[in-house]
Amino acid sequence: MFDRASLYFVRYSDCPDPGRRIPPMTMMLPELLRSAVTEAGLPLAALRRARSLSQRAVRQIASGIRPGMTHAQATALAATTLQALEMERNWHPVAIRFGEDTLKTARDASDPGRVLGEQDIFFIDIGPVWEGHEGDAGETFVVGGDPQMEDCARTVRAIWHEVGSRLRTEGLDGETLYAYATQRAQARGWRLNLGLHGHRVGDFPPAIPAAGRDPGLWVLEIQIAHPTRPFGAFYKDLLIADEVVHEAIC
Repeated sequence: MFDRASLYFVRYSDCPDPGRRIPPMTMMLPELLRSAVTEAGLPLAALRRARSLSQRAVRQIASGIRPGMTHAQATALAATTLQALEMERNWHPVAIRFGEDTLKTARDASDPGRVLGEQDIFFIDIGPVWEGHEGDAGETFVVGGDPQMEDCARTVRAIWHEVGSRLRTEGLDGETLYAYATQRAQARGWRLNLGLHGHRVGDFPPAIPAAGRDPGLWVLEIQIAHPTRPFGAFYKDLLIADEVVHEAIC
């Protein structure tokens, strides 16, 4: 079933059911990307700005997180940072995960008493709205120089790019893409987190083939875990296919 694949539809609106899972995909993703952009005239400049602001926010938040900080303190820092950048609102709550909590998905609550260690790993997952457009961003950071944690943070980005490249260029359905992501994680010695789910974000019909009536692009999310140690890493970003951008501009 496609609802295990970590792909998110991006278009901010007052959706009455933003947490609804995506049903099995029957349209190939590159085709869906093209139709969503060309039929509705997607405002790519606004989405790119939202993306840039979100990535900037993630890095600013990360720069203020230090060993000894509690989860509550980090969350408060994130809220202050986003307010200073004049975020309109959150589409989904900020998720900051320390240590073992990096194995958790968005459906799980963080341990409120967890403290970032001297040698530790953490990730930041935000979904702010800027000028009416969602800017999903998520990244993993390491303190203390643990080699395996640093490799984990690098690897999740590498897998994201491998999976994103196939999504941009090949006609894959959701299940095939998910199987490829699993294979790439295993080939690098990591385990793909099986707890991620797709869901819709935005106001469009529940059937995926109908999504082309509403403008949108995809956010690709990858989460991996160490095969034996209790930590993982997470990365997400807006996936803009070159051919989609070209068609939208033309």
